[in-house]
Amino acid sequence: MDVLATITGLFISTHSHPSQCLSELSLSKATKLMKVVAHSSCNTVQLIQIELSKAYLHSALRCKDSERNSIYSQANVYLAVLYYTTGQYQTAVDHCTLVMRSQDHSQCSSRVVQGELLPKIDNDINSALGLAVFYQYIRAGALNQRQTQHVIVFTTELFAHYLNIRCLSVTQKSAKYEVLQFVYYLCCSKQLSIADLLAVKSVIRNYHHQPITVHDSLHSMLCVTTSSTSNLLELLQQAAVERLTTCRQLMARNFESLITIATADFAALYAYKRGDYQQCLQFSADSVHTAVDLSSIVMYAMFIQLLDDNIVSLNALTKIVNPGSTYLCTQLTLSLYLMSQCQLKLRHSVTSLAQTLHYIEVAHRKHPAECTLDHLTLNLTKQKILMYIVECSLMTRVYDSRLM
Repeated sequence: MDVLATITGLFISTHSHPSQCLSELSLSKATKLMKVVAHSSCNTVQLIQIELSKAYLHSALRCKDSERNSIYSQANVYLAVLYYTTGQYQTAVDHCTLVMRSQDHSQCSSRVVQGELLPKIDNDINSALGLAVFYQYIRAGALNQRQTQHVIVFTTELFAHYLNIRCLSVTQKSAKYEVLQFVYYLCCSKQLSIADLLAVKSVIRNYHHQPITVHDSLHSMLCVTTSSTSNLLELLQQAAVERLTTCRQLMARNFESLITIATADFAALYAYKRGDYQQCLQFSADSVHTAVDLSSIVMYAMFIQLLDDNIVSLNALTKIVNPGSTYLCTQLTLSLYLMSQCQLKLRHSVTSLAQTLHYIEVAHRKHPAECTLDHLTLNLTKQKILMYIVECSLMTRVYDSRLM
């Protein structure tokens, strides 16, 4: 996790202070990442940082010392914030519930939710934090003194109550009982921050309104899964494909006078792996018409996760014949294979597939005889199309015979 955090642009020190326990160290790493997330634009790297923050917070909760101090409540409320940000509202509610049911309220109040660590939650929280800063400025000017207390903070348990109500509102569930709990906690609280009071006011004002609808680009970017590990791996793969595509675009721009390079080959592979065959077909068709020159892709081992079984098997067979060689596959060959596979899966017409067969014959003539992997891939692609055409022809005959 420390390595991934460094790659995404944040140095995470693995050394801790002698008095710092393991849970505090993990919490500190998570808050550093959350601060970066709160001030970064919405992209794949930000999503990776969010998943890493979750991982560090879960690591803090797994430490044996986490329940003996106030880290338990703070880690849970930050997890609730992150799960809310990624659209996993029920999981966010679960973590809020753990905070609200915490027995040690004195320690819970000793920790606060720092406003600067919060990603965009809603306009009410943004307004509360902004007004709190404005209040601090006016108060300092009126009294001619420096403000010693940090004002853009929320009490941990009160914020858990607020976020719990917010999640229920987004999912269009009744929050009447939760609002009563919120008011009861407010009455029992001995000390509140300015931001707390503003958050309470927004809850009371909005309670009788229609359920809140969230429009957050993160929700559309992130496919919510039950496993945070698989989610993180998917995001890392997506980020890698984005970097490879950027590299292709730079190559195409820098060498446009010498060679024509298709820029969407890795994006097409990734779309095919995700099952988005329509987008893959579009990318692949564009690459087939763009790849006039035989630009090559090195079949590195790490690309196997993007390839299907047929291409992996062909590559393995060539490795068996000549283990020491590094085999290449041109953009044209790979694009034709993906294009035909998508056409087959989308049940395209025989006429459309016949045109693809023509492209394959032209590609065969373009590639020199020593391009072994290309010719094998093109032959495989051709055979798969011919088998499909024969199958369609047989089905048509059977259908016609039944009509007769």
